[in-house]
Amino acid sequence: MPGLTIGDTIPNLEVETTHGKIKLHDYIDDSYTIVFSHPADFTPVCTTELGMMAAYADKFEKMGVKLLGLSCDDTQSHKEWIKDVEAYNNGHKVTYPIAADPNKEIIKQLNMVDPDEKDSSGNPVPSRALHIVGPDKKIKLSFLYPATTGRNMDEVVRVIESLHKAAKHKIATPANWKPGDPVVISPSVSEDEAKQMFPQGYKNVDLPSKKGYLRFTSV
Repeated sequence: MPGLTIGDTIPNLEVETTHGKIKLHDYIDDSYTIVFSHPADFTPVCTTELGMMAAYADKFEKMGVKLLGLSCDDTQSHKEWIKDVEAYNNGHKVTYPIAADPNKEIIKQLNMVDPDEKDSSGNPVPSRALHIVGPDKKIKLSFLYPATTGRNMDEVVRVIESLHKAAKHKIATPANWKPGDPVVISPSVSEDEAKQMFPQGYKNVDLPSKKGYLRFTSV
């Protein structure tokens, strides 16, 4: 994906939101932050997505994660639309800010432009993109979905859990991993280091290559 991507520092933009003006780095502060764009207010899939973000907001807060929405509609439109979002999703309140980008400049700088879709005037529209930004202001993970496919919030929770564990321990999470499952020890960790770092023990999988790179443990 061209433009801003994993490992890049998110630009310190000042944006107008439903909570007033914010600067991205000040808002992120020392937290993980989910910055997610949606194609347009008052549209069906976006309404379900923002409602789900509202429903998961407490869970994200307990994980030390902030939320910031974004679309090219203005803040007044966002505020009116929030009433629909909350009504649809059993009254879960939209407590996170939603940024406005009527000039369609922010979506370009954050690499959230849909590669195919255009508005009626031929201008770019936001993709259904999501960046997870770390406390160091760097992009840790990015999702990009087409407008027809809503995002799965359980997957967002899962990858944040994975990022937290990988940041704290020298591990990675294997395919289909979910919280509570074993993790794998980084290949950069020697056997002697692994014994010290993982006193709870680990399982070295016996592979045909006899290379001891696949080591499972719990953290």
